[in-house]
Amino acid sequence: MEPDKDLNPDMDDLPLRANTNHILVRHYVLDLTVHFDREVISGSVVLFLEPCAGLGTKADNDIGSGAGTTKAGGCRDVDTVEDGTKGLGETTTRMEKMSGAIERDAAEFQALSAVGSQTAAKSQNIQSSHSWETTSDRDFTLVLDCCDLDVSKVEEVDVTSVSSMVASESISDVSSVNPNAAFIQNLISVPSSRWRQKHQLFLLCSRAHGAQGGGSLHFQRDRWSLQVRKKGVTTPQEFPRALRICYETRPTGGSVRWTKDQDNRVCVYTAGSPINNRALFPCQEPPVAMSTWHATVRAPSECVVLMSGEEQAEPIEDGDTPSLIWTYYVTMPMPASTFTLAVGHWHQVPAEIPPALERGVRDGAHCSKITKLEAGPGEWTEADLRSGLVRSISEVVKGSPLKTGSRDQTTGLDSAFCYSSLEDEGLSVTDCSGVVDDGICCSHGDYPCRFTEQSARSQRVIPHRVFGPVSLLQKTQGVLKLLPRCLAAAHTLLGVHPFPRLDVLIVPAGFSSLGMASPHIIFLSQSVLYAGSVGSGENGLSLCGSRICHEIAHSWFGLVIGARDWTEEWISEGFATYLEDIIWAQAQHLSLQETAEQSDLKALLRWRRLSDELQNSEEALQILRPNMENTGQVSESGSSMVKHALNPDKTFMQVHYLKGYFLLRFLASQVGEQQFIDFFRLFVKKYHGQLILSQDFLKMLLITFPSMERKGLTLSAIYADWLDRPGIPKLLYERSVVWSQSRLVEEVKAEVMSDQLVMLLELLLEEEALSAATVRALQRTYNLQNQDAEVQHRWCEMVVKHAYTQAYRDVEHFLVHDQAMGVYLYGELMVQEDPEQQALARRCLSLVAEQMDQSARRVVEEMVL
Repeated sequence: MEPDKDLNPDMDDLPLRANTNHILVRHYVLDLTVHFDREVISGSVVLFLEPCAGLGTKADNDIGSGAGTTKAGGCRDVDTVEDGTKGLGETTTRMEKMSGAIERDAAEFQALSAVGSQTAAKSQNIQSSHSWETTSDRDFTLVLDCCDLDVSKVEEVDVTSVSSMVASESISDVSSVNPNAAFIQNLISVPSSRWRQKHQLFLLCSRAHGAQGGGSLHFQRDRWSLQVRKKGVTTPQEFPRALRICYETRPTGGSVRWTKDQDNRVCVYTAGSPINNRALFPCQEPPVAMSTWHATVRAPSECVVLMSGEEQAEPIEDGDTPSLIWTYYVTMPMPASTFTLAVGHWHQVPAEIPPALERGVRDGAHCSKITKLEAGPGEWTEADLRSGLVRSISEVVKGSPLKTGSRDQTTGLDSAFCYSSLEDEGLSVTDCSGVVDDGICCSHGDYPCRFTEQSARSQRVIPHRVFGPVSLLQKTQGVLKLLPRCLAAAHTLLGVHPFPRLDVLIVPAGFSSLGMASPHIIFLSQSVLYAGSVGSGENGLSLCGSRICHEIAHSWFGLVIGARDWTEEWISEGFATYLEDIIWAQAQHLSLQETAEQSDLKALLRWRRLSDELQNSEEALQILRPNMENTGQVSESGSSMVKHALNPDKTFMQVHYLKGYFLLRFLASQVGEQQFIDFFRLFVKKYHGQLILSQDFLKMLLITFPSMERKGLTLSAIYADWLDRPGIPKLLYERSVVWSQSRLVEEVKAEVMSDQLVMLLELLLEEEALSAATVRALQRTYNLQNQDAEVQHRWCEMVVKHAYTQAYRDVEHFLVHDQAMGVYLYGELMVQEDPEQQALARRCLSLVAEQMDQSARRVVEEMVL
């Protein structure tokens, strides 16, 4: 284990301390309680571990080397016995009988751990158990990524009671000197065909008592990690295979965001970046640490708990407490950083229901569980919504049993999911015409993979729901309308949806970006909603539709195919930016000419944005592959550093989005766009469920299209021109001239679409002076303050640049309600050295400081204070 550095939290790299080359977490079981009064989450996480044979320290340059073997594991089978899963189905009844007793023990443990968490040291970065000093450096140390957590106890879990329950029927040949280790190893090795029994056994094991006599393990927590030892244990093979960590989060933890929603009601959600989930639970954050998980969350009964999970959770009452218990799980091994949680007073957005379906709604036959509103959508009032027309989730599901239906049920029409506007759009949920067996051969580890399911291949629109605060439900109708179109378009282009369902949540105003994709759930900023308000035309949906398409694209690139080295963000963001245009054009049913024109206009806007960013940023932050030839390398233990991850300036840069987008656009121009999309489908078939490096994509591309190398497009040339240098290749300057002469750019004054308005305002922003009359005429002609957030941002820039005081209220409104886009506008207000504008900046900061993302707040305070 490498010694801790004294890192500057604002400017340095992010350490990934977990020793994943020694031991891997294969499954997490979280048992959490949300305390809004103290702004903490308390409870426990149980880790099921497997020692490793070593995953190597250098990146392998062969195609696929960074994918299947890494994600599948690389752990040796220790103390395994053959046929360890035989008879699991026959033991289900015995498991259920034993579950009651273990649940009673778990309830007692939950109460004890809550008390222990409250007494933990809350203000120290260094924390340890009293007996840590008695351990030796020769003892094996499990290192987990962890910060801003108060750990009260770490103990070995005694799974004897569970193993003995199934031993006689399932694991009859156990001959190991460590039967508990053999049992856990067999449990980890259960094949995906029996995933439900496997998860049930994991859950039962997680509820077992701590090991008697020496079960309490020694631990130390420093700023970035939790280190655990068992005295006298010197190798990972001897280390306990199941351990429980009792802990409590801190209100200021970077992974957990406590705030209020747009209705001024308390809520909490996990932001993930920049430190990912280490302040939510101790975990292994290097992406190679792929795991499944099961999470139980207790929250106030009036709240909704949304989370990454393969089935829709239906909560149950928590005894006599005013709480509901929500349960989610995943069977696809994924990095712990993808785990997402959101708890708040949100409501499901109702679909617009035709009169003919009104009776079906009253009878509970429609997909929405929300009563039909008597008034038209444009007449809804907040009072109507709050009075019960949109019911509290606790009224809908109180007393409902926990859903444990089979995996296949999630592909059918669920009573709580909507397929909104399918009839109007001419879409169908499934279309089995032309479906053939693609002969997909999965290269990833064993899990229930949707890419091999016949029903999943024909499922154009997966079940989906949209949630938001009451005050935004009308505006959020636009999201519900667009979702099936965007999902169907993505399926047409990329094939099988990697995940069986999708929730979309409109997050609070302090959310620091326009969107974030996680397995089964997308966070959207309220800034994308203005274009989707009731009564707006198709053009007004552009920002909302393209952002939805961007986040949906992450299901394929970023989630089911991930980067093995987190410095290669372009693999996720560049791909999603490139694909959002193509998916959105497909969703709009544009002609080839319309698609090409819209694509060129987008390219010019992104070119201008990228050019401006590169002129005003450090060169070190402009490189797509900052580790260059060392990309993918880790230390002997498996630990590494994520370059620039804690630099707040990087948080707001888009170079990995835009430069990655232009690289893919360039490559498409060399082989043909349709051929390039066809290649994407082949790449997804080969690499789904795996981790990749840039070379995996580029090498497969060069092999598929050998003519590229004859043009001089070798792997080393692409690295040199695009990935390993700041700035951008000269050829893009030539292309920008062509884009600027496109028809849509020449006709910006026609206001054909919102992107053209953005183009018009950007051109006008280059003018040194505009009269107040001209600015006023622009506002009146185009109603700029009521356009989408991209247009409003340029409008506010114009107001600030030309000191158009009559519209300062528009600037204030934008900075308060569109915090995801307004950070640099503070700088514009301050740089003018106009006292009135500087006062405006300070006033806006004072209004939203408590809601702001921590990184955004630091950046703005440096500008303003």
